[in-house]
Order: sequence, then structure tokens, then C-alpha cells
Amino acid sequence: MSAIDIKNAKKVKTATVVSAGLLGGFITARESGIRPLGGVVLAAAGGWAVRSWLAKTDIPTTVGLTALYIGGFGASHPLAKKIGPWPAVFAVTGASAGAAYLLSDSK
Repeated sequence: MSAIDIKNAKKVKTATVVSAGLLGGFITARESGIRPLGGVVLAAAGGWAVRSWLAKTDIPTTVGLTALYIGGFGASHPLAKKIGPWPAVFAVTGASAGAAYLLSDSK
């Protein structure tokens, strides 16, 4: 037994991880005032999700889900100017988490 038992990649619910990354990254950046710290949260969750997507799906699906996750982060900024920051983060989180569930977690 190793000192740290890491959950099997195929058992990780990536919709939850994606939600934690996008919401957690936003909250961390907003409340700390340190935007790069929010990026660390976003990147850590993204890496964890990619690890699971590679184990559970194929490479094109992993690339698509990763692009949606990163693209959602990028799209939330101009969207926030139109509908506000919280609605924008909730919208991109819902889209990313929904896709992660449908294309990875539900299988």
C-alpha cells in the first residue's frame, strides 16, 4: 500500500471535478484577489478530469471535453460582461459538467 491512495481514474465523477474547477477557480480568484491562484485551482481540477477522461473514453472525446472546459473558462469572461459574473460562471459550468457527465461519467 502506498502512502497516498489515489482513486482509480475510471471511478472519478468528472462532472463534479469540472464543477469544482470552474466554480472553485472563480471563487478562489475573486475572494483572494489573486487571479493566478484561481488558475491553479482550475488547472488542478482540469488535470484530474483529463486523467479520468483518458481512462474512460478515447482521445477525441478527451480533447473535446478539455477544449470545452478551457473554452468555457475563456468564454465566461466576455459572457460576464453581458449577463454578470455569477450567471456566466454557472452557464459555462453547467455546459462543461453536463458534457462530462454525458460523454464520460454515464458510461
